[in-house]
Amino acid sequence: MKNLRVYSISQKLKKAEVHKLVKSLSSDLDFSVSNLEINFISEKSILDINKTYLKHHYTTDIITFNYSDVEKKIDGEIFISMDDALSNSKKFKVSFSEELTRLVIHGILHLLGYDDRTITDKKIMKRLENKLLSRNIFSLL
Repeated sequence: MKNLRVYSISQKLKKAEVHKLVKSLSSDLDFSVSNLEINFISEKSILDINKTYLKHHYTTDIITFNYSDVEKKIDGEIFISMDDALSNSKKFKVSFSEELTRLVIHGILHLLGYDDRTITDKKIMKRLENKLLSRNIFSLL
């Protein structure tokens, strides 16, 4: 997919599959990509980003930065903690690849304006996330 860059600390991540996933999501959700970086990073790196930019002193599975002011046109960055994703996959009894796919979907939804700060918003976002996940199973690893 044009204007998409994928970086990873893992040699096992299939970048072409991430591109296919984003292309499929762009069709499902009717958006275009102006500029998007998806970074698969370590727990330490995401903790540093969380502290520096969000003033949160804890790790998290995903951080998204949205730079777009145009609806349905993505311009942003997604940072996914490979370590937290692996922990979540074990916790929720899903494959590591499925968890990474879920996180990419989650990040894209944030870039499209979905939020998960309230219980109601979280339910709306989770429902859509699950629907998209069921249609977009890619083997990212």
